[in-house]
Amino acid sequence: MNRQPPEDLPETEIETEAEDTLPAPALDLGETAPGALKAGIEVIAGFARHLPNKPGVYRMFDRAGEVLYVGKAKSLKNRVTAYARGMAHTNAVARMIAETANMEFVTTGTETEALLLESNLIKQLRPRYNVLLRDDKSFPYILLTGDHEAPQIAKHRGSRQRKGDYFGPFASVWAVERTIDALQKAFLLRSCTDSFYENRTRPCLLFQIKRCAGPCTGEIAIPEYQALASQARDFLSGRSSSVKQLLSARMQDAAENLEFEKAARYRDRLAALSAVQAGQDINTQGVEEADVFAIDEQAGQFCVEIFFFRNKQNWGNRALFPRADRSLTPEEVLASVVTQFYDDKPPPRLVLLSHPVEEIELIAQALSARAGRKVEVAHPRRGERVDLVEHARKNAREALSRKLADNAGQSSLLAALGAAFGMAKAPRRVEVYDNSHIMGTNAVGGMVVAGKDGFMKSHYRTFNISADTIAGDDFGMMREVLQRRFARLAKEAGAHPTTATDSPPPGGEELEVGGVPLGEGSLSGAPPIPLPSPPEGREAPVQAAEAADDDVFPSRPDLVIVDGGKGQFEAARKIMAELGGGDIPLVAIAKGADRNAMRETFHMIGREPFKLPPRDPALYFIQRLRDEAHRFAIGTHRARRKKDTMKNPLDEIPGIGPSRKRALLLHFGTVKAIQRAKLDDLMRTPGVNAATARAVHDYFHDA
Repeated sequence: MNRQPPEDLPETEIETEAEDTLPAPALDLGETAPGALKAGIEVIAGFARHLPNKPGVYRMFDRAGEVLYVGKAKSLKNRVTAYARGMAHTNAVARMIAETANMEFVTTGTETEALLLESNLIKQLRPRYNVLLRDDKSFPYILLTGDHEAPQIAKHRGSRQRKGDYFGPFASVWAVERTIDALQKAFLLRSCTDSFYENRTRPCLLFQIKRCAGPCTGEIAIPEYQALASQARDFLSGRSSSVKQLLSARMQDAAENLEFEKAARYRDRLAALSAVQAGQDINTQGVEEADVFAIDEQAGQFCVEIFFFRNKQNWGNRALFPRADRSLTPEEVLASVVTQFYDDKPPPRLVLLSHPVEEIELIAQALSARAGRKVEVAHPRRGERVDLVEHARKNAREALSRKLADNAGQSSLLAALGAAFGMAKAPRRVEVYDNSHIMGTNAVGGMVVAGKDGFMKSHYRTFNISADTIAGDDFGMMREVLQRRFARLAKEAGAHPTTATDSPPPGGEELEVGGVPLGEGSLSGAPPIPLPSPPEGREAPVQAAEAADDDVFPSRPDLVIVDGGKGQFEAARKIMAELGGGDIPLVAIAKGADRNAMRETFHMIGREPFKLPPRDPALYFIQRLRDEAHRFAIGTHRARRKKDTMKNPLDEIPGIGPSRKRALLLHFGTVKAIQRAKLDDLMRTPGVNAATARAVHDYFHDA
């Protein structure tokens, strides 16, 4: 049996007494100062002396109070004592020990509970030295509601609060929409909301094009519609053969009775069901419900490909690219990804892994505890399961190869961008700003971010322009956006390192896209644990984290691009200089003559306005950046304008809440009828008192 010191397994630790007695291996400290390493060891040793010999979770913090690492242990005392001996096989672990200034601990009843808590805290806190999932979006499901006499079929994301049957997960929204479309053709289920359903007086267009049976207006009896919903439920639950046999038998009966139109309808429904199954890349008869995880490693980067099989059908696949230290083995990364992946998702009955994971039984126990039923986690060695894993591994290898090729192309574009603007080295983080409004109304500013991985959409920000800015003042809008952005950067630089993980920092004035707020974990019975305050009199150097790991995406831009001419350029330059961003290269893009592409003029400090050669790759890249910023700002502006357009005038009246608004609309029917109503009529509305009726009347009739 191969034995390794615990620190060589920072994510899936295995503790035995023998391991804790191994001698400390030789360590290449790299850039880690021996004095800093000794100080970190002393801090850890101080905690180790008072720890119990029980399972639990530990967290390491740096001097600024930022969490460095979250780990679990079968014995907290043994594990932390091993850290105190300075035992490490990698420079990353040595740097982590050297940066540790504080620790916190949570004891648990079992190691399984510790594993569950560890994965929950990793997703909440996103520590720098843990394996982190970069793509943490929720997966879509199909919902067949169970709280209405006429069940609705719909796409669903998020928590499962509504009563009904959930089928999934699907790898993409496209797969869900394609499946729902086919199911509507096959079973004629409604997709409209309950409020839309209740207010129909005649069938909608979906009934006319044979996508709905029309239960809202009695085109089909409710018991017959519920039978259709039951058939759809059976099909999605894996009983597709029986459903198809039933429809085939009914088609034959209709044909024998010369009811050819009815037979044609059954034929179309059978064709729709066949289309759902024919669209699968691979199907399996031996595995009814399983998730298949396969990992591949190239050039120090990892890709985990996940295939979802439900009801003997392939419901798609998703490639994840976790952030992990290069020294970790694929088995360690895979184990961490699996436990984190199911932190907010129900695991299937079977999870297949491409590599033999050390703690496979512990992971199975943790997933079983989370699901409330037995979950098998296996590394198959023969049979059809091996074919599924090999297929997933092949896809992981191809996905990672594509990503590495894309990154190489993106890196060359960033290098060309830096050269075009006279930068000493290629920018790692590029921020592009644009504003959008119509005559000053619903004004918003947008910030898009690009790096070596392409557009970093989790770092995008939108800024609602305040009413104090003069309507239509584009210079003032740009000034406000950059003032808020760089004021926040200056504030963060005072207490935190100027780096960011794949999760953007929560809070602030910006409307954030992505990120997981602290305290919203899904672990049952595990309360959110607040971060500690930084130790008094000690702060981390601003650039420490960035020097420690060049793969960490910075939070401070290396290049700022604004869409506009000299006016926007001057406004941006002054704000950046005032807020400590004067050292960041700033470029303004003025549209070409007649707004033609390839003829843009660029403004920079210390240079006369200039143009780039028409076929310069950097110019094409800049246009992509500008177009993405324009798209993002326009989309946010349109969403805000649509929201304002659909506002109900009753919402503006003080004292009118949802209940009274509903009472008025039910009594009068429309807002226009409420506007024309006399005071006496308003006072006779059930649920509306005299004061409210007078407030409504005065709002619509006073000049």
